Amino acid sequence: MNSSAPVFELKHVSKQFGRFESLAEINLQIRAGDRVALVGSSGAGKSTLISLLNGTQLPTQGEVWVLGRNVAHLRPKLLRQVQRQIGTIYQQFHLVDNLRVIHNVNAGHLGRWSFIKAAASLIYPMEVETAVKALAQVGIPEKLYERTDKLSGGQQQRVAIARVLVQNPTAILADEPISSLDPERSREIMDLLRQLSVETGKTLVTSVHAIEFARSHYQRIIGLRQGRILFDTEAAALCDAMIEELYKTNN
Repeated sequence: MNSSAPVFELKHVSKQFGRFESLAEINLQIRAGDRVALVGSSGAGKSTLISLLNGTQLPTQGEVWVLGRNVAHLRPKLLRQVQRQIGTIYQQFHLVDNLRVIHNVNAGHLGRWSFIKAAASLIYPMEVETAVKALAQVGIPEKLYERTDKLSGGQQQRVAIARVLVQNPTAILADEPISSLDPERSREIMDLLRQLSVETGKTLVTSVHAIEFARSHYQRIIGLRQGRILFDTEAAALCDAMIEELYKTNN
């Protein structure tokens, strides 16, 4: 990838599901080290945009470029290589509840490990030191061998973040990562994501409902309304009138 090229670039992108247009005429660039918050009402297109950035969805129209490659033109093997450089954190955690924490964290290696190595690690966990380091970064190294379903929601989200750290991607996408957490745990997770982005220099794109977190934890805020970008601004420049326009109801 050319070091000057954006990590993500969308050119005249639209995405339809049947007759429903989830996104329309999206143009944006996100560069290395950017911390970007996606805000807007439910159904505004935030999750669809995340799915385009990580290559799990392809645009109906336009071009999505990730790490200098047009994802629509990649063969499956090359697409998987690009996707391994994009770590995604979801609101549902996407963990295997009846496995121990180390196995869920080690899932971050699956893009690199062979099937035999992955199967063997379920019996005799491998790269334990890497897992411990990732769990230490998210503040729960002592949970290494606990069953995942015994953890609180906030701890499970920390495990999901540790899995992404083990993956060691170029960019981290977080799709409503705090929607199922209480206010205190929500702040802890948002603080953690910001800290990890600052310390590692990784690009961070997060969809959030809480405007206060977008303002306090991100450099740039993109407002989506009915599938279109209403504003793309520095956090310090976001004003009350812009927020009111973003969330106003249609008459």
